[in-house]
Amino acid sequence: MGYLPIDGQGARLLFRVIADAYEKRSIMYTSNLEFSRWGTVFGDEQMAAAIIDRTVHHGRMLRFKGGSYRVAHATMK
Repeated sequence: MGYLPIDGQGARLLFRVIADAYEKRSIMYTSNLEFSRWGTVFGDEQMAAAIIDRTVHHGRMLRFKGGSYRVAHATMK
């Protein structure tokens, strides 16, 4: 999440998927944005807060540090 903004309908649908999975099944998503910027992706700070709340309640966060694999192995230099 974060590469492209999500329109209102898309944000509501994605929220529905996350909310339906909450405490029932696993879900994994990636983002290059910190939580404080998720409101810009969803176009709604409250919806972003609700998604973050469900994400961190039972979730695990993996943070990858270091350089980009794609940049390091790019054929164009």
